[in-house]
Amino acid sequence: MSGAVLQLANAATRALRAYDPGHDLPALRQEYGERLIELGSNETSLGASPAVAAAIAATLGDIYRYPDPKGGALKRALAAHLGVASEQIVLGNGSHELLMLIAQCFVDASTSVVYSQFGFAVFAIGTAAAGAQAICVPALPADHATAPLGHDLAAMAAAVRADTRLVYLANPNNPTGTWFDDAALDAFLAQLPAHVVVVVDEAYAEYMTAPGANSAVRLLRDSRHPNLIVTRTFSKAYALAGLRVGYAIGSAEAMAVLERLRESFNVNSLALVGAQAALADAAHAAHIREHTAQEREWLTARLRERGLRVFPSQTNFVLVDFRRDAKDVEAQLFRHAVVVRPMAGYGLPTCLRISIGTRAESERLLEALA
Repeated sequence: MSGAVLQLANAATRALRAYDPGHDLPALRQEYGERLIELGSNETSLGASPAVAAAIAATLGDIYRYPDPKGGALKRALAAHLGVASEQIVLGNGSHELLMLIAQCFVDASTSVVYSQFGFAVFAIGTAAAGAQAICVPALPADHATAPLGHDLAAMAAAVRADTRLVYLANPNNPTGTWFDDAALDAFLAQLPAHVVVVVDEAYAEYMTAPGANSAVRLLRDSRHPNLIVTRTFSKAYALAGLRVGYAIGSAEAMAVLERLRESFNVNSLALVGAQAALADAAHAAHIREHTAQEREWLTARLRERGLRVFPSQTNFVLVDFRRDAKDVEAQLFRHAVVVRPMAGYGLPTCLRISIGTRAESERLLEALA
C-alpha cells in the first residue's frame, strides 16, 4: 500500500528523501543529562539574550490570538538595523523555509538551478522539490590557497544557461566554513544575465570578520540588483534556533513575489517578539561573536596540534579532516557523549563538522578524541 500511495505523489516528491536528523537528541538529553556535549548543529552554547525570555513571558497571555501575519514590528526593527525598507523584508520559519520558498516561486521543471558542490544541503533539496534541473558545480580544490572546498564563482558563472533561473550561494558556507569577499561577489553578479535570481545565504554572516568580506545587503540599498536576495537567520549568532526565525532581504518587487506564496502565519507570536528582543540586545550578540571567534581559534590550534587538518572558517563551526574514514571517530566521540556532525552525506567521508562550544565543551571533545 505504501508503494502505491508513493506513486500518487508528483515526480519531484518521489525523488526526495525525508530529512534525517541523525541522533535522537531529545532522547540523548534524557539519557546523558548534563554529560551530553552537543556540537553537531551549530547552535550557540552561550544561550540567548535574557531579554528574549522576558519578552516571551510578557506575550504568553496572548497566545490564543494569531500572530501578526506580516510581522510588522520585527520587520521595521530589521529594516532599521539593515538600512533597508520594510517592504524589502520577508520573514520565514527559519531561513530553510525561505530558501525552499524562493525555489517554489522562481523555478520549475523547465528551468535549471546552479549551486556549488559542498554548498548548503537545502540548495539541492529546494531544487529537487521544485522539479528543476540541478547544475552542481565542482568546488574549489582542497588545496586552494584561500577557500579550500569553497565556491568556484567563475565556474558557477560559466555554468549558467539560458534556462537557468536561480543561483544559490552561501557566504560563509555550511559545511565548509569558507567565504568570498565583496570584490568576488561583485564580479560574479556582473557576469550574470538579468533573468537569473541570485540568492546569497548568510546564516553565519554575523561571524564574518575577514577583510573585504561584508554582507551582500550592502547591494540592496539601491535598485541596481533587483534579482538579488539575501537570506539570514536568528538561529546562529542570536541563539534562537528553537524559535525558528529567518528573513529574506531583496528588492520590494522580489519580496512581493515571495509574499504570494508565503504562509500567512509562518512565524509565531513568541518567535516574533523573541527575535525583536534579541536584535535589540546588541551587546549580547557582540559577546557571542567575540566568544565564538576566540574559541574557534583556540580549538583550531588544539586540533592542528594533533595533526588534523582544520579548514579555515568564518562561522561558528570548523570542518576537520581526519584523513581517514571519520565514521569510527564519530562513534568514539559518541561513546563519550559528544555529538558532532558526520560529513559523508556531503561527499566528505573523512571529515566531521564540529560546532564551537564553550571552553569546557571543547576540552571534553579533545579528551574524547584522545
